[in-house]
Amino acid sequence: MKTYQIAGIGNAIVDVISTVEDRFLERMDIHKGIMQLIERDRAETLFAAMEDRAQASGGSVANTLAGAGALGLRAAFVGRVNDDELGRFYAQDSDKVGAKFVNAPVKDGELPTSRSMIFVTPDGERSMNTYLGMSAELGPDDVDEAIMADSEIVFLEGYLFDKDKGKEAFLKAARTCRSTGGMAGIALSDPFCVDRHRADFRKLVAEDMDYVIGNEQEWVSLYEANDLNDALAQAAKECELIVCTRSGDPVWIVHKGVRFEIPVETTTPVDATGAGDQFAAGFLFGLATGCDMETAGRMGCMAATEVIGHIGARPKADMRAAFRAAELLA
Repeated sequence: MKTYQIAGIGNAIVDVISTVEDRFLERMDIHKGIMQLIERDRAETLFAAMEDRAQASGGSVANTLAGAGALGLRAAFVGRVNDDELGRFYAQDSDKVGAKFVNAPVKDGELPTSRSMIFVTPDGERSMNTYLGMSAELGPDDVDEAIMADSEIVFLEGYLFDKDKGKEAFLKAARTCRSTGGMAGIALSDPFCVDRHRADFRKLVAEDMDYVIGNEQEWVSLYEANDLNDALAQAAKECELIVCTRSGDPVWIVHKGVRFEIPVETTTPVDATGAGDQFAAGFLFGLATGCDMETAGRMGCMAATEVIGHIGARPKADMRAAFRAAELLA
C-alpha cells in the first residue's frame, strides 16, 4: 500500500477575506465583483488596508485535496510558499484540513507567499485581487520523486503550465508516479492557458496523462474543435479517461471509448467558487476507492452541488455521510 492515495501539485495561495463597505472599494480603486491579477506593490498596499482578516489555505488543486482529505483519502499537497507569516500559516492550515503540505516553506524565498485578497461587500459580492507571487515559481526541484512514487494518484493544476519550470515539474511528477503503477492526471483549469500552450498540453495529454478533467470551453479550445462532441472524440483517442463538466448540464465521462452521462442536480448557487475543484475531489475519491465511472461521477456532482450551496470553496457538510445516504458508499 502506498503512503498517499492522492498527491496534488498546484498554486499555494492564501485566501485573505475582509468585509468592507462599497466606499472602501471606491477609495482603493477595486473593481467590484471580479477577479484581478495584481503585482507585488499593489498586493502589499491592499493587504495592509485589510481589517479583521480571515485567512484560509487556497488554490484550485489545494481545494480539491482539502475535499479529498475531508473524505478520508490520504492526501499530500506540493506547493511553493515563502518562509513568511502567510507561508507558515499556509503549511499549517493545509495539514489541518487533511492535505499534508510536504514542502517546507522556503527560507529567504525570491517572492512573498501568494495571496488572494477577497473583499466582501454587504450585498454578498466578492471582489478578488490575486497576487501569484511565490507559488507560480514552482519547478522540478520542488517535486520529491519519493512522494510521487509513493502516491496512487497524482493531480496537476493547469494554471502552473504557464512557465517552463512548471511543465518540467509536471512531467517529473507524472512519470515518477506512473513508473510505480500510479495514475497521473490534470485539470485543464483555464481556456486561455490552454490557448497559450495548446501544443504542449496536447503532447502532455497524449503521452503522460491517464485522466484529464476540463469544462466545455477548455476541451473545445484544446482541440480547436467545432463543438464539444468533436473535441471529446479527439480527446478519447489520446487519453483513456476524460471528464467534461458542463455548468449545470450533465457531466460527460469517456472511459476507454465508452461515454457516461452523469445528471446534475439543478440548484441556484450561493457561491459558485470551487464547484470544479470539489467535483474533482468527489470524482477522484471515487477513482481512489475503486468505484465505477458512474458512481465516481455522481460523487463528483454531489460534492460540487454541496459547495455551491454556501460561501467558500471547500465543503462544510460531511460528504462521506452524504455518499452513504445516496447509497454510493457502503
